[in-house]
Amino acid sequence: MTIRTTGRQPAAHAFGREVIATLSLGWPIALTQIGQIAMLTTDLALIGRLGDVALAGAALGHIVLFAGYMLGLGLAAAVAPLAAQAVGARKPRMVRRAARVGLWAITMVGIPLTIALLYAAPVLVLLGQPPDASAYAGYYLAGMAWSLIPAWAFIVLRNMMAALGRPQPALWIMLAAIPLNGLLAFVLIFGWGPLPAFGITGAGIATSIVNIAMCVAGFLVTARMRPYRKYHLFGRIWRPDWPLLARLFRLGVPITGAFMLEYGLFAGAGLMAGAIGKSALAAHQIALQVASILFMVPMGLSQAATVRVGHALGRGDLADARRAGFAALLVAGVFMAVFGLATVALRGVIPAVFLDVAASANAETVALAAVLLIIGASFAIADGMQAVGAGALRGLGDTRVPMQHAAVSFWVIGFPVAWVLCFPAGLGAAGIWSGLTAGLVLYAVLLVWRFERLTRAEHMGRLPGVAASRTTDETDRPAGTLPLQSAISKNRRPSEAAAT
Repeated sequence: MTIRTTGRQPAAHAFGREVIATLSLGWPIALTQIGQIAMLTTDLALIGRLGDVALAGAALGHIVLFAGYMLGLGLAAAVAPLAAQAVGARKPRMVRRAARVGLWAITMVGIPLTIALLYAAPVLVLLGQPPDASAYAGYYLAGMAWSLIPAWAFIVLRNMMAALGRPQPALWIMLAAIPLNGLLAFVLIFGWGPLPAFGITGAGIATSIVNIAMCVAGFLVTARMRPYRKYHLFGRIWRPDWPLLARLFRLGVPITGAFMLEYGLFAGAGLMAGAIGKSALAAHQIALQVASILFMVPMGLSQAATVRVGHALGRGDLADARRAGFAALLVAGVFMAVFGLATVALRGVIPAVFLDVAASANAETVALAAVLLIIGASFAIADGMQAVGAGALRGLGDTRVPMQHAAVSFWVIGFPVAWVLCFPAGLGAAGIWSGLTAGLVLYAVLLVWRFERLTRAEHMGRLPGVAASRTTDETDRPAGTLPLQSAISKNRRPSEAAAT
């Protein structure tokens, strides 16, 4: 693979075009992510009408489900760099193979995890959780567990769509799913006509039905709509592809590891906040919910960075790979800075969305939430930068070292600093958030530094994505298509060449 180190366009003009391309690709993915939060919020609002024990059970159920969900999310996420690099290298069969092994991998992991979720309630009791809330969590997961594999499958298909530069159908499917989920959840929770009320189990069943429907819709789109149908995703889908499956696991397992390390940090922060008291925990949840909503935008930009960097790496263009990553970082930094400052300005108003600020019983929570939202401004910028930095590195095929950076940033720095500031230093929840911010800032710096270092000319030959493209045999290239160097010399757009 020959690496180009210079572009043909003036640097400023090329960077501006890359920013526009990143925004065009990232906004549908970001809105899709926000749609998932909207579905979760709808479920919790309806379950809350069943009482506080049911709501506590749903919260426990979400913790268990999300832990299982994260175990397969890295494998689904690994489809994006594989498919994007294949698009850039003009290897359409590799696009299909990447999506296909992604579906195989999430099914292999998902079957035992789904069964395990059905038996989570006794485990929760053994871990010291209240028996009544644990029982409700079991009822919820009895309906919810079946959503795991379809949810991952939809992400695999969404990543394939994004790699081809056409993520919009996934957004359309999500927009249709939001009202469907709300309607089904209401009917199955409370009953309607001849349908009995299933209570909290009905909420889980509704979520599973909607996720299955989204998965089916994704399959239909990729099978019948242009340009996806040209890739014949379901052609010989039953045939194993062990070498590429192994490569997917090599990419995906470290991604899962990084996700779990980050998830563990925030779970630990929640436990520390709960140890302080109810007001601290409530304020922590308010600030974290705001941060989670804002985080959906850099999550979309992160996936856009994976695709854009992967395209450039696939076609052997060092200048474009570097430019794509830094364009996404700039967009994420500006967005999170603007909305971080807006959060600070509205720190006295935001808590009113979650509780009655006029009630004297909530005064301590409101005041503390305002403090955490101020700290959350720098937290948000670092969070956005680390998300996009990780996505850009995934586009290069680099996932193992970022996982190591996550371990150091979150558990050598972030958690210890949060604990020291919270308890020995006596700063409480503000200390927790200061520690979280310290960990995220370090992680962002390490990821951006690594991306800058790896996209220097002297390091490109050692990139995992470059090495993998060198070892991919020519049988991945359909008869009549051009080898990589010939395709590069033709200077066609990746999406056009990959569809030939």
